[in-house]
Amino acid sequence: MSNYDASNIELLSGLEGVRKRPAMYIGSTNSMGLHHLVWEIVDNAVDEALNGFGNKITVTIHKDGSVSVLDEGRGIPCDIHKQTKIPAIQLIFSTLHSGGKFNDTAYKSSAGLHGVGSSVTNALSVFCDITVYRDNKIYHLRFENGGKLKTPLEVLGPTIKHGTLVTFKPDDKIFSTVEFNYDRIASHLQESAFLLKKVRFILIDERNGNKDEFYYEHGLKEYVEEMNQNKTPIGPVVDFEDESNNISTEIAIQYCYNDYNETIRSYVNNVHTADGGTHEVGFKIGITRAVNEYAENNSLLRNKTKLDGSDIREGLTAVISLRLPESILEFEGQTKGKLGTQIAQNIVSNLVYTKFSYYLNENKEFAVRLVKKCQDSMNARLAARKAKDEARTKKKSKDSIILSDKLTPAQSKDYDKNELFIVEGDSAGGSAKKGRDPKFQAILPLRGKPLNTDSLTMEKILQNQEFATIINTIGAGVGQNFDVSESHYGKIIIMSDADTDGAHIQTLLLTFFYNNMRSLITEGKVFIAVPPLYRIFKTDAKGKTTETYAWDDKGLEEGKKKIGAGYKVSRYKGLGEMSPQQLKATTMDPKNRLLIQVNIDDPLAVENKVAVLMGKDADKRKKWLEQNVDFNEEDSFIKEVRH
Repeated sequence: MSNYDASNIELLSGLEGVRKRPAMYIGSTNSMGLHHLVWEIVDNAVDEALNGFGNKITVTIHKDGSVSVLDEGRGIPCDIHKQTKIPAIQLIFSTLHSGGKFNDTAYKSSAGLHGVGSSVTNALSVFCDITVYRDNKIYHLRFENGGKLKTPLEVLGPTIKHGTLVTFKPDDKIFSTVEFNYDRIASHLQESAFLLKKVRFILIDERNGNKDEFYYEHGLKEYVEEMNQNKTPIGPVVDFEDESNNISTEIAIQYCYNDYNETIRSYVNNVHTADGGTHEVGFKIGITRAVNEYAENNSLLRNKTKLDGSDIREGLTAVISLRLPESILEFEGQTKGKLGTQIAQNIVSNLVYTKFSYYLNENKEFAVRLVKKCQDSMNARLAARKAKDEARTKKKSKDSIILSDKLTPAQSKDYDKNELFIVEGDSAGGSAKKGRDPKFQAILPLRGKPLNTDSLTMEKILQNQEFATIINTIGAGVGQNFDVSESHYGKIIIMSDADTDGAHIQTLLLTFFYNNMRSLITEGKVFIAVPPLYRIFKTDAKGKTTETYAWDDKGLEEGKKKIGAGYKVSRYKGLGEMSPQQLKATTMDPKNRLLIQVNIDDPLAVENKVAVLMGKDADKRKKWLEQNVDFNEEDSFIKEVRH
């Protein structure tokens, strides 16, 4: 390694760089990265519809694990590219940073700013087969083995159709799983249908015969109604749109009672901007100004104290959708998570302020109810802050915080590094106490299954010993008064058995956190521990034991080979079967453990799943179970819950 010269410099040609470092382009090689391949091709179809070409997009999951995306757009150009002397369609699918979206000549607005989507999907697939219908001809070409041209562009015959059909099969050498999830794709297509009103999205699953169609006449208004279907609204959905400086803006908002969270879902050119950006900043400025000005002009504010933005946004659901031309579009990174276009802030701010101010003045009964709700939020926030300030100035008596005698606290006061394990059962709790690192790990065993809190009042939740203990242990309040910055733990880890009861406990706890401490999830502080399913071991003649662990069947086979002849296998049925040393080594030690971080990637999907699994409608739940759970497959329910 002491020599470093030109011979050490490696040049990756074509799409080799994508296969070498796939996470750079699609975020990961797990299930999320797998589905990102679909989004890239769907986005191309959406861009056509977004610009007025075609009003139907069909996605088909095939039995062989491949996926097809068919649109009715103009069809990808197939003529020869002047610079490269190869067909344009071949260039698009085989060369990074190629495409028709770097200027405004082909697309007024589009999501494909960087021109890498189609080529990345091709690079990470076993095959990618493309058929184009345009110019009264059917064109076809095919790539295999990670983007290598197998069938050059050919004409198959005449046609009167127009559009593009792309079929690809992900490479199982790249991805940890190549099984597509129907619900995830359906949710993505439904989201696209809300954003592209009057465009029909069809999903077909040839594996089991499932089929869904998504079509919405009123777009964002119906999106908000869907997200709030299980809540009690203060008033109807308010929606408005406008176009200024070549930026088209659509917004829909609704306020609900008994909702302590704010849900703002923003998009740019139909791409979800998960990290917000200038358009979200502008929205918050505009709505804060509109509500405060109305309250002040109508003498609704006590002591002339202005409402804070967080008070105004409590219980608010909003969807913001912008369409920008390429010339002013600025994203941060290929994942397009945050909008950086500065002009968008003023445009959105002025639109929201003007339109919502007008609505408040025209609907005074609603406006008064809204200001009252905002004031209640402000009063609760100020009261909580006062109580915290008083607590800091007084010595805490031993009985000032009621904690379960089951809690084994952490010794450290460095809250960001502390971890709270919520453990299923006393037996596993005992092992966890012995196996933990007492400096930063706390253990709270559960007494049986927690309550389903989805439809419970806060009063009833606080009367339940399990949840009262969890609330007091975390130490950051609950519901309206929850402040994630006050949490005594940087990680809340749910540790339950790898069976249906364990999955049920996970679901019950996640429902509680989602409804009453949501920012714990959005700030990335909630995790699910993944204990191993198998222990593979053997003991030699001298009594020395060699062992390894496996989390799935593939790992089991690898473990057998690692241990060698004479191995034995133990299948863990619960955490209580593991010794403290085994539990520590496999599930609690940060060096070796496997954790699933809980996040809210799609609020609509989460709302729907919580409503179905935890709500009162038994018929809806039965229908979902019949469609999604194979009761003949071991651990099927657990897999669905973890999704």
